Formats: sequence, C-alpha cells, structure tokens
Amino acid sequence: MPEKLDSQVVARQVEAALSEDVGSGDVTAILVPSRQQVRAHIVAREPAILCGTAWVTETFSQLDASIRLDWQAADGERIGADQVVLNIAGPARPILTGERTALNFLQTLSATATSASRYVEAVAGTHCRILDTRKTLPGLRLAQKYATRCGGAQNHRIGLYDMVLIKENHIIAAGSIATAIESARRTSPGIPVEIEVESLMEFDQALAGGADIILLDELSLDDMRTAVERNQQRGSKAKLEASGSVTLATVREVALTGVDYISIGAITKHVQAVDLSMRFEFA
Repeated sequence: MPEKLDSQVVARQVEAALSEDVGSGDVTAILVPSRQQVRAHIVAREPAILCGTAWVTETFSQLDASIRLDWQAADGERIGADQVVLNIAGPARPILTGERTALNFLQTLSATATSASRYVEAVAGTHCRILDTRKTLPGLRLAQKYATRCGGAQNHRIGLYDMVLIKENHIIAAGSIATAIESARRTSPGIPVEIEVESLMEFDQALAGGADIILLDELSLDDMRTAVERNQQRGSKAKLEASGSVTLATVREVALTGVDYISIGAITKHVQAVDLSMRFEFA
C-alpha cells in the first residue's frame, strides 16, 4: 500500500473543492429538516481500483464531524461491480452537501488508479516499470500521483523542482545536448538529469554526456532495442525511458525492447470517472 498523503494537502484540496461547490450555502439541502438523520452507502457500478478514501473522509469531516463512515475497502484494493465500498450515517443536510464533492474525488482518483493498474498489468513479467507524468488535473497533482501509486505505477518527477528534464526546446535554447547536460550538472548539483532524444544520433550524444535517464521519444521499436543494446555494450548506468503514443495495445511490446521505464500521460490525463453512486435511506 502506498504511503498516505500529507493530511494538510488533502485538507486544502477538499477545502478548495467545497468552497467552489457550496459557495454561500447549499440552498437545496436546507429543504430537508435540520434534524433528519439518514444512512447512505456508496456502491461501485463497475470493477475498479479504489482510491480517494482520505478525500471522502475529509469532505464529510469538514462539513460535520458527527458523520460516521464505515469503509468496506481500502485504497489500492480491487473492487467489483455492485460492491458497497462505504457506509455512511448521520445528519442528512451535510451528507447531501458533501455527496458530489466526495464522489468527484473518489471517482476521479479511482479512475486514475484503475488506469495505472491496467498498464502495470500489461507489462507484468518484464522488468519495465510504468511511470506517470506531469499531465495532471490542475490542483490535483499530488492526489493523482498518489492514485497512480495505488494502481501499482511509479511516480516520475512531482514537479519542475525535483528532477531536471531536458526536452527539445531546452536543447535548442541551450545550444546542444552536451551543453544542456553540463549546465544542468552545474546549476542543479545532486538532482537527477534526464534528457529527451528523438533519434539514435541524439541518444549517442546523451549517452556521451552522462545523463542519468534518457527519454526515448517516439523512437521505433527497432531503435529502442538498438538503444538498449548500446547502453549495455558501453557499460552505461543510464536508465532508459520510452514515451510517446504508447497505448494499452502497444505498451507490452515497448516493454519487451528492454527499456527500464515507460511514461504514460494518459494515466492521469485521459481518465474516465469510475461509476460510483450514493444511495440514501432513512436512519
């Protein structure tokens, strides 16, 4: 099970979500008597990897601490269609107010975890690892990064501060691959340096420059295999990462070229919300 996020991060994200949804007050929930108690449950309508329990818990905690939650599954667990994942009991008004915010977090993060798990399963048995990217929903970077870990994938860099990633435009601005890598070593000592290449010629330059990770962008399968062979023949410690137009249908054959990583932007960018719904009963 991946480590939990900082509770303060979760609290801030929930606070922002409730602020934009509730605004000056829930004018529909006040139609319900203030003392009305209800029971409710959240049920999955399709198989998925569950993720987002901390955000749901925080949502109802911020609205009314008396709401009682009984989770039937944990983050990272596989859930089935028609499975109840959460039982809820408490005052009707705050439960109604928090319903959409809670489900938005749970559906989106479960979708991210589920997407990650599909790619991880597709490369099972190889030594290749699936990575996420920075192509995340604004404001939910850390939440989606957590979700990809729940799905069994690994995080790439969290932001622009924890790894140097030299891409095409950086190379153009710096003047050359060698200059870009040299500058990165000088300006950001101790931070991993990755560089994107678009051909075997550029790969050789990145290898000679001593990059820690070389990103093979849109290379053919044959060129990827050649890059892996050259990396091994030269005794390089560089890790090789493949990226660009990789799908569930093609990810395994990319992994079988021998690359160490495959980064998939679709894990966080092309998520389709998992079908989860909340149903109420009178207490």
